[in-house]
Amino acid sequence: MAELPSAAVIRIAKANGAERVGSDATKVLIEKAEEYIGQLTKEATKLATHAGRKTLKEEDIDLASQNISK
Repeated sequence: MAELPSAAVIRIAKANGAERVGSDATKVLIEKAEEYIGQLTKEATKLATHAGRKTLKEEDIDLASQNISK
């Protein structure tokens, strides 16, 4: 079940140049965004754990996003 609200995803798509967003495209955008957030969180959690923390920090997210994009 999708967690992200479709209205927010549509607003983001429109803010980035999409004139209109179909319901099928919205569904896929939500799936891909949630998948990316999940991967990013897993990687950031590894980094925080390695640093001896349970709390994710901005630096964990930044480093994780660099690792994922490689």
